[in-house]
Order: sequence, then C-alpha cells, then structure tokens
Amino acid sequence: MTIPMKDFMDKVPGGVIIVPLLIGCALNTFCPEVLMIGSFTTGIATGSAALMGALFLCLGAQLDIRCAPQAVKTGAALVIAKLAVATLIGWGIGHFFNDNLFGLSMLAVIAAVSNSNGALYATMTATYGTKSDRGAMALVSLNDGPFLTMMVMGASGSADIPYISLIAALIPLFIGVVIGNLDPKMRKVFMEGTTMIILLVAFSVGCTMHFQQILSGGISGILLGLCAIAIGGIVCIIVDRMTGGSGVAGAAISSVAANAVATPAAVAAVDSKFLPIVGVATAQIAAASIVTCLLTPFLVAWVAKKKG
Repeated sequence: MTIPMKDFMDKVPGGVIIVPLLIGCALNTFCPEVLMIGSFTTGIATGSAALMGALFLCLGAQLDIRCAPQAVKTGAALVIAKLAVATLIGWGIGHFFNDNLFGLSMLAVIAAVSNSNGALYATMTATYGTKSDRGAMALVSLNDGPFLTMMVMGASGSADIPYISLIAALIPLFIGVVIGNLDPKMRKVFMEGTTMIILLVAFSVGCTMHFQQILSGGISGILLGLCAIAIGGIVCIIVDRMTGGSGVAGAAISSVAANAVATPAAVAAVDSKFLPIVGVATAQIAAASIVTCLLTPFLVAWVAKKKG
C-alpha cells in the first residue's frame, strides 16, 4: 500500500513547507519530550542553522550568472524594489508603531515582503512572461534566505548583527554560486536536493513553535500577505514597466516565499532579543505565504490581460 504524501502536499499552497512545519509544531505542542530524546532525532529537530546553510548552498548553485542584459535589469530592479518596500513598511512599523502594527513586527514584515516564491515566479513567467522575465529568475533568487533581512535589520540599527554574521550567512550561497556555474552537472545535483532540505528546514523550524503561536499569528499573517500583494505587488509592477518590462515579472514576484518562515529564527540566532517573537513572526509569514500563493496567479493573469 502506498500513501500519496507528496501529491497531498502539492495540493496545499506552499505545502512542501507548511505541512512539515505543522507536523513539527504538533510534536512540540503535544509531545515535546519526543524531540529531546537525543542523538539524530534531536539533531534534526534542533539543527535548523545547519539545514539552512545546506539550503542556501543548494539555492546558490541554481543562480546562473550568465544572464541576458534585460534579464539582469529586470531581476535587479525587482529585487531592489521589493526590498525597498519591505524596508520602508518595516521601518515605519518599528519607529512609529513601537514595532507592533496589528500584531505585525518589523522582523515579520521585512522577512516576508522582501522574499518571493521562486517556484511561483518561474511558473507564472513561463506562462505569461517573456524570455527576459524568465531569465531574471537567477537574480530574483537572491532574495531567498535571511541575508537581505539581516542586512536591513543590522543597517537600520534595529538588530545587533555583526558584519561577520552577514558574511557567514552569505558564504554558503556564494559557494553554491561558484560550484553551480563551474559545473552544470553539480548544479543539477544541488537542485535535486533542494526540496528534501526544504522539508527538513520546515520541520526543524516547526519544532520550535507552538499551536498557540500559529493561532495568534493567523489573522495578522493574512494581513501581511495582503500587504505584500497590494503594496509590494503594485510597486514591483510599476518598476518592471519602468525598466522595459510588461509588468508580468513585477506581479509574479509579489508573493511571499514559504521558505521565509526560517528567517525569524535565523535572525534570532544572531540577536537573541528577537527570540520572544520568533514563533508569532514565523506563523505570520506562513499565513502570508499561503495568501499570496493563492492571489498572485490572479494578479499575474490580470496584468498579462491588460498588457494585451
């Protein structure tokens, strides 16, 4: 007898992240002692830092530095625009609302809005976009992981993040870029391992969470997702058109990546003052990723129809 677990996860928006995250959360909520029995079991449950390093190595290997000029322009413009929107909203919440606007913190907003669902971007641009839109995927992938969030939080003074920690976060990504561009076969090896590592990262992050945190972060997480689409999406569409695109790539990048759930824990590992809000921020980002995964295709289709 077989159980179609992968098929089930594929039917859930962001299921590859959401399902193992909920499993880990359930274990930590109802039987946390199981996760602490030691050896490899505890290692997987508590080893999110090592797993995230492996994930960034795989993601880096998939970045192709040989991009066409328009693809480079599109990708760079969208990443910068998305980061700028996330920074402005997050900074506003941190400085004018005492880091709490409808339950949303600066960390949750920047981690979510600056990131994007690479698989969804690739799918949407393959369906509606141009060759340049699809080629921009190499640069769009740069917003995966916690590096940009750590950079912004540290530069703004909101987090105490030493420069060496930023370098340490970037090294696995850089090594992956070098390996993947030196040998396409190695790029394929890392690409095939990405999904497995994402599953483990999500489970490990879930093992630090409690269902009460998910319930408290659900409604504000939906608001976060709508913010990413309504504000981030509009800005990215405008920037895309200003740089010679049709707006399709700008709409396609407006989602929140499910793998951004690992970012709050990564930031808290460097600056422990964020530990109390990691659970809620993670739940908010998880909810936002589901909302944007459902709404982004409609936005892309609408922009493509307007394009003619």
